[in-house]
Amino acid sequence: MPTPLHDRHPRPLLARADWQELDGQWQFAYDDSDTGIADGWPSRTDVFDRTITVPYPPESPASGIHDTGYHPVLWYRRTLTRALPRHGNRLMLRFGAVDYRADVWVNGRHIARHEGGHTPFGADITDALSGDGEQTVVVRAWDDPHDLEQPRGKQDWQHSPHVIWYERTTGIWQPVWLEELPADHVDRLRWTPTGTPGEVDLELRLARRSSGPVRVTVRLELADRVLAEDTCLVDGSLMRRRIAVQDSRYDAEPHHLQWSPEHPTLCRATVTLEGDGDAPRDVVHSYVGFRTAGTDADNFLLNNLPYYLRMVLSQGYWPQSHLAAPDTAALRTEVETIKRLGFNGIRVHQKVEDPRLLYWCDRLGLLVWADAAASYSFSSTSLARTTREWIEIVDRDAGHPCVVAWVAFNESWGVPDVDRSAAQQDAVRGLYHLLKSLDPTRPVLGNDGWEYVAGDLLGVHDYTHDPAAVRERYADREAVRRTAHSGRPGGRRLVVGDEVPAVPVVLSEFGGFTYAPGEPGTWDGYGTAGSAGELLERLAALMRAVHESAGLAGYCFTQLTDTGQERNGLLTEDRRPKADIDSVARIMRGRSAG
Repeated sequence: MPTPLHDRHPRPLLARADWQELDGQWQFAYDDSDTGIADGWPSRTDVFDRTITVPYPPESPASGIHDTGYHPVLWYRRTLTRALPRHGNRLMLRFGAVDYRADVWVNGRHIARHEGGHTPFGADITDALSGDGEQTVVVRAWDDPHDLEQPRGKQDWQHSPHVIWYERTTGIWQPVWLEELPADHVDRLRWTPTGTPGEVDLELRLARRSSGPVRVTVRLELADRVLAEDTCLVDGSLMRRRIAVQDSRYDAEPHHLQWSPEHPTLCRATVTLEGDGDAPRDVVHSYVGFRTAGTDADNFLLNNLPYYLRMVLSQGYWPQSHLAAPDTAALRTEVETIKRLGFNGIRVHQKVEDPRLLYWCDRLGLLVWADAAASYSFSSTSLARTTREWIEIVDRDAGHPCVVAWVAFNESWGVPDVDRSAAQQDAVRGLYHLLKSLDPTRPVLGNDGWEYVAGDLLGVHDYTHDPAAVRERYADREAVRRTAHSGRPGGRRLVVGDEVPAVPVVLSEFGGFTYAPGEPGTWDGYGTAGSAGELLERLAALMRAVHESAGLAGYCFTQLTDTGQERNGLLTEDRRPKADIDSVARIMRGRSAG
């Protein structure tokens, strides 16, 4: 199993013992006239007139600001005491995510710029340090609330949330931290199981300042047993290596090494990089889950076997902290609750989840379909932004065993005319093939929900509450084929063109029963239930029809929690069950006992 370090580190797949959290109180200011750079704010102290709690966005109550108005430019400032790195080491400043464009200064020196509101970045700040003692970090975040070419997901562009969109998340919304590293160190790593139990490919990217070879040792352990240890010399910045477990106990029963929601086996992994002489070592703590994900014509496959998907749609939104998680304990509890509700997976909707939540999905056993935030306008700018962010998403998350599918586009968001625009269809195909190129080991959905263009699965969004209609549309493979060919469950064609693809079909959004007694301002878009008992009755009737289907490879129920004016969660927004949780779990499991 992973160590306690993984439980709290902001990047669990590439964790080091020597790190310093920078969350907490920062000075803060709005710059509505966008004159801060011209007026020298990176070096000033007098303009920062507020205090914000990082990493909570200023729109959220947890930030201490709680201002939901239009403020496209934000500034943050923090001082810290930090000595110069030892023994020629380097000091890295890292950000989990800043929405949407960030510029960073250290002691008045510009050291980083990053665009993309959901992906991490960092910079070597060693040469900007002002000797031992006080250091000043300043961050400028730009996030245009009206720019529909910008990937924004469910963040509303109107002043107040409407229909299915929520309050905005601007600026820093994931952890900030420092790491002191040797001059030669591991920059990135990716684990890729080969399909043979106990065998994994490792790709290491090294940051090098020396010119000679370095020694890299990889050690895999399970419980107190060393499963593999491999050492090689690397002369350059890239290492690709296949690591194989040599243990006779797993030759006859290799499934004991495999990761699944029912048996989330993880092997501790330690990667050590050593140079010549007395150069400091870089020690990285990671973990490996041996599992494969794929499809055949009818099924989603986990570890090469058909696996029925019982997923729930997760917006990853919290009333006090918005897209930011309240704390690491809340993330663990979220995963535990989802499993208690009877699900074996989630579709993370229109958000790139915090790596710490993915860690708990790895650790406790929960499959993840990973979305990215959508833009709402099709252009070369929006496509370039979406593509760049997806490249960074795959780079960050491909090593997580829980992630079993990438969802490139949701419905026609970002490609609004995909049913008739050849250019937008090519955009879906292009991003599908790009993701397959970046990661050939997972299924990819080009666009999920309707107007399918490309993908390894066909996702259907169907919010009928009529069990008879569900039976008619999805009773068996032939019924599913007819529905995909000529049905319009959401008023849209399910497939662009006349040919139904030979891929598994998942009912990837449905349900959405609203039960919100006495709460004004509720959006009733999918239909309501008048009591907890009625909610269970309607849920049971609909789920019986879904479970009876012989033509579906799984489902994703809408949705896990109430979010803003959407009150169609199985849980309230503060994570209280609306009905008996064991009854819900029995309903959701249906024919599946796992």
